[in-house]
Amino acid sequence: MVTRKDFDSPESPTWCTGCGNYGILNAIKMALAEQTIAPHELVIFTGIGCGSKLPHYMKVNGFHTIHGRALAVATGARLANHGLKIVTVHGDGDGYGMGLGHWLHAVRRNIGLVDIVQDNRVYGLTKGQYSPTSDLGMRTPTSPEGAIDRPVQPLSLAIAAGATFVARGYPGELHHLVWLIGEALQHPGYALVDVLQPCVSFNRASAYDFYSDRVYKLEDEEGYDSQDRTAAWVKAQEWGERIPIGIVYRGEPVPTYEEQVPALKVGPLVQQPLEKLRPDQVKALQAEVI
Repeated sequence: MVTRKDFDSPESPTWCTGCGNYGILNAIKMALAEQTIAPHELVIFTGIGCGSKLPHYMKVNGFHTIHGRALAVATGARLANHGLKIVTVHGDGDGYGMGLGHWLHAVRRNIGLVDIVQDNRVYGLTKGQYSPTSDLGMRTPTSPEGAIDRPVQPLSLAIAAGATFVARGYPGELHHLVWLIGEALQHPGYALVDVLQPCVSFNRASAYDFYSDRVYKLEDEEGYDSQDRTAAWVKAQEWGERIPIGIVYRGEPVPTYEEQVPALKVGPLVQQPLEKLRPDQVKALQAEVI
């Protein structure tokens, strides 16, 4: 039996009091426990940002990558051992800014991983510069006259790139977020969970009061069909007085990238014998990586 406490770490988070990352951390622990995924059965990959320290605060296999490269490194791990659950956790700047190219290719390749994006719509770690998802006109230290870049629409981009699981959560609705992450963990192939993460220090205009007055659950929306790609496209672009959270799109599963790689059909690479390599090749490989 797996419990949330199995993921507890002696390290305490250093996030600001009230940061939405606390809710995301708890939601991930709870979802993993509900899905009976033990700490040794997964790896969490992160990039650079406040929330990317999340594996430090869990008893779990973690890999802290460089800015924007979480998905690239996670892809390599998935191909090396697709017997493990692979999860990426990174911010909107890391995922939709520096890592945008890696993100779109991970989506279209349909790599079997869960991509949790802590979308606080600001660069919090570096003290409040505008990010790819910041509102047009947002005033920050780097945009004193207002941001002139139009914001990235991650849900729409994911659907356009071929994602078959696209969701949005909110840590103020903790149990709903736990459910979303659990559904993503069960999904075959790439699964996006974009989380509206309140930054109480550097984006107070979009903190809990803003979201709590606007979010509504798609599961409560009469007549909404998350399998309807056209309807999902419309919902993905809804923003303003009402902001949808929930499973925006769940399409028919398509073959994952790793399912189509011939070398992986007999099992994870780490479990395959090295008998096809000559002794000199094994020694050369050992010298390179050990």
